[in-house]
Amino acid sequence: MDSVTTGRGASGRGAPGRTITTEVPARLDRLPWSRWHWMIVIGLGTVWILDGLEVTVVGNIASRLSEDGSGLAITDAQITGLGAALYVAGACAGALFFGWLTDRHGRKKLFLVTLAVYLAATAMTALSFSAWWFFLFRFFTGFGIGGEYAAINSAIDELIPSKYRGRVDLIINGSYWLGAMGGALLSVLALNTDIFPKDLGWRLTFALGVVLGLVILLVRRHVPESPRWMFIHGHEEGAEELVDDVERQVQEERGEPLPAAGRAITIEQRESVGFLEIARTLFRTYPKRAVLGFALFIGQAFLYNAITFGFGSILVKFFDVSSGSTGYFFAVIAFGNFLGPLLLGRLFDTVGRKIMIASTYLLSGVLLFLTAWLFSQGWLTATTMTVCWCVVLFFASAGASSAYLTVSEIFPMETRAMAIAFFYAIGTAAGGISGPLVFSDLTSSGVVDDAVLAFCVGAALMTVAGVVAAFFAVDAEGKSLEDIAVPLSVSRA
Repeated sequence: MDSVTTGRGASGRGAPGRTITTEVPARLDRLPWSRWHWMIVIGLGTVWILDGLEVTVVGNIASRLSEDGSGLAITDAQITGLGAALYVAGACAGALFFGWLTDRHGRKKLFLVTLAVYLAATAMTALSFSAWWFFLFRFFTGFGIGGEYAAINSAIDELIPSKYRGRVDLIINGSYWLGAMGGALLSVLALNTDIFPKDLGWRLTFALGVVLGLVILLVRRHVPESPRWMFIHGHEEGAEELVDDVERQVQEERGEPLPAAGRAITIEQRESVGFLEIARTLFRTYPKRAVLGFALFIGQAFLYNAITFGFGSILVKFFDVSSGSTGYFFAVIAFGNFLGPLLLGRLFDTVGRKIMIASTYLLSGVLLFLTAWLFSQGWLTATTMTVCWCVVLFFASAGASSAYLTVSEIFPMETRAMAIAFFYAIGTAAGGISGPLVFSDLTSSGVVDDAVLAFCVGAALMTVAGVVAAFFAVDAEGKSLEDIAVPLSVSRA
């Protein structure tokens, strides 16, 4: 077997089976924050804004789509039930399909392809002329968004320095709620028939998603491939040149030389990892981490469905809020969600992953139990209920974002995208497909005890996940990805 040591100025492309030694991971992790990192955040992180916009808009304009004159023969229940389930099913399928491709063909190719799928499907949704067309392209919109999660989280964690990885990942995932705020306010505008006809306003909301996606695509073209993926898959020359260029930019920006990189890593290059090896790695090598991933994703999925799925029905049925005004309440809830990762994100890098993940899950679960009790006693108004939801979701949002961070950093690099995709798909399917089926009747029945039960189910699963995190979470703060989970390609010679 050939052995090649690469460093600055290395040349030649590797091939599967070659052994190389590189400092690329250490060089990336010791970089100070720079304009280059902001470009990564803006280019990749904005996808969550699109997802938040998509999900919220559909939920808030469901009542308008089901009205006569909307241009679609569809019911409110079909939109929030079948339509939501198909969107989530598409996201799960897309995550698995594109996650597999991401680990095989690289991060950059796939985060461009998945965005293109989203753009095309959203444009087709705006042109819907019948229910089947709407449902079909809701599925494909989810298919593109699901693929984004796997490709984007992989790239972000592999490009961001270890010192900042936790907070950056949490804030980026939390930006979903900026899109949700925009979607909520946009729906209020779209539902105003004094501005837009019934059959036009909802189409324009989807068209806005296309416009935002095109802007993101322009920025994303400049985001590079992950050097970590490159040197494992036989592109060590490109990886070295890319990091050389980044270091040059950072040194020019700061006006001082960078510290020494530190240690090197020796790996055996490979083309891809098979499903059997991925499964063996997740469940045999890291069984406790696999349990942790399941618990975190399922817990947050059910808590969010318990609250956000039926929030509009609860406000309308129990507090006499007009359906056209629920968007304002949701915008406030979404803002509370965004503040959680924004204000708590730094603590995941300083106080530590384990204590922060467990605390945010447990706190949000306990606070939702308290909210359920206050609601059952009839002590809440529309305003105070919204305040309670905001407090619960302030902690829950940081916890939910940390679920994506966790599964993207605790498994070996060669399995990263598939690990993200797998746990996202399982958790989202459990909460996003079964969730609407479980909670739709409970939150829309108009019976207080039914809504209380929905809250308690979500709170219980979130609390259980917090307990699991207290025992199984990994102290990954400040550590290189290669130290958290040794790459499968590391040379054993």
